[in-house]
Amino acid sequence: MPKSYSPKLKFQIVMELIQGEKTPGQVAKEYGVHPNSASAWKRTFLEKGAEVFSQQGTVVEYERRIAELEQLLGKKELEIALLKNFLGRSK
Repeated sequence: MPKSYSPKLKFQIVMELIQGEKTPGQVAKEYGVHPNSASAWKRTFLEKGAEVFSQQGTVVEYERRIAELEQLLGKKELEIALLKNFLGRSK
């Protein structure tokens, strides 16, 4: 089973890598992580770091998902009502 690292630790490692005061190998050894993992976290941070500041996009995504779930809930409530009605008639 792969080892799991907290987001806070990953961020700390990435910040040290970005500062460049130590080599990636030194930082990885210091924290007991594989250098490839540390490099992957840095790459992900650099690619997606701007998303941290785009809360509006996140809110819109959550609102869209809530609307989908509300629509699904409405369909299920309708199905339940139809089934109850059908079962009531079949007695």
